[in-house]
Amino acid sequence: MSVAASPGLVKTRFFIISDTHGDDFRAQDGPIPQADVAIHCGDLTEESKLDEFRTALKSFAAVQAPLKLIIAGNHDFTLDTPAFKEKVATAQSSLEPDLVKKIYGDYGEARQLIEDARSARIVFLDEGEHYFTLANGATLTVYASPFTPSLSDWGFQFHPNDGHNFSIRPGVDLVMTHGPPRGIMDYTDSKQRAGSTDLFEAVARARPRLHCFGHIHEGWGAKKVAWRKEPTEKPSHFTDIDGAGTKVVETLKGLRAGKFDSEDVKKEKDERDLGLRRQGCISTSHCAGDEAPLRFGEETLFVNAAIQSTEECSLQLPWVVDIELPAAD
Repeated sequence: MSVAASPGLVKTRFFIISDTHGDDFRAQDGPIPQADVAIHCGDLTEESKLDEFRTALKSFAAVQAPLKLIIAGNHDFTLDTPAFKEKVATAQSSLEPDLVKKIYGDYGEARQLIEDARSARIVFLDEGEHYFTLANGATLTVYASPFTPSLSDWGFQFHPNDGHNFSIRPGVDLVMTHGPPRGIMDYTDSKQRAGSTDLFEAVARARPRLHCFGHIHEGWGAKKVAWRKEPTEKPSHFTDIDGAGTKVVETLKGLRAGKFDSEDVKKEKDERDLGLRRQGCISTSHCAGDEAPLRFGEETLFVNAAIQSTEECSLQLPWVVDIELPAAD
């Protein structure tokens, strides 16, 4: 599928989704595109039930990609054994142990379901750095983390006041997290920023090629961020992002008609959204020869790929992203 794009680099296609919450994303109107790497950024389930995991894995197995990477989200709390045990202990008096095991499985059972899906080329990533040699001849270095800031008691969460150490090394190609970095496609419907400051600082220092996530459903979209020359000691949007070179690829506002839009604009958005749904995805390419090639170390493409919508409408579109990766020796 992929061919050498420029000396020492290989054009590589990513299929990216997140937050399917137990739904079968194959319900989209269009076909599922082929890719070199498929990515699911967590919240495979709504309530972490075994049947929801089975649906998610069956759907993801249908994607035509030689490598499929999965991380957990906060709703997948049975993959976080300490959080799962705490939930069971808290509600012990009102729960029937046999019923809990039937619906949610025993400790480690949901994780085993995912491990058994390796035959479908699905790989579950724990927090940390992972290295792959792809079928297209490229190498891929991934930093993965399911952790998000929260005051609730779901899985893989940390108290905002405590922070979290996202140990992202400069030179990593792909950062794959459940939640967004602070200030990048993390606006909630209540107009609050919900991303992690610790994550933004870590990504701003590491400057990967691609950072994909979900969690904040209404933040769906993509943005190519340009960085200033050198990371500061404590990165911020003001000190580290070059606003003039940063470009929005797409947001929900570009596809959904707003109450202040003219009739012509509403019609244009509706027609574009319908056309993309027939394709089954939204695509962007940032390789040599493209209009906006990605400059590694100077730019990062951020993608919020949350599938589940906050509105009563069809699922939000998956992303297909083409970038260049280092060729294997």
